[in-house]
Amino acid sequence: MQRNLNIIARKAERRSCRVFGKVRYLTKEVDARILDMSVTGVAVEIRSPIHAAAGSRVQIIAEDLGTLHGIIRWSHNGRLGIQFDPNSNARAQVASYFRFFHKEVKPVLSR
Repeated sequence: MQRNLNIIARKAERRSCRVFGKVRYLTKEVDARILDMSVTGVAVEIRSPIHAAAGSRVQIIAEDLGTLHGIIRWSHNGRLGIQFDPNSNARAQVASYFRFFHKEVKPVLSR
């Protein structure tokens, strides 16, 4: 059985992180946790559904990152793949986060 979720993988290097914040779509805001991040986008886990389709514009609001603008590329089981808006200053904000705030995230549980 082949699984095809139509998820387009990022080509930029991903780095695991544990940043808490919110995802805003139109007027709805939900709590979120950024699972991994690259200079082109993030993978986010959300607490409640926001009912936004792929291609919808959203904002990611986090204390360490500020406000990032992006487009939902995929959604699956409470997780979103968000590509940063190329017209925003997201690349600089992410680079600044990794330079000043990022701490390596190690798995809590071992297998």
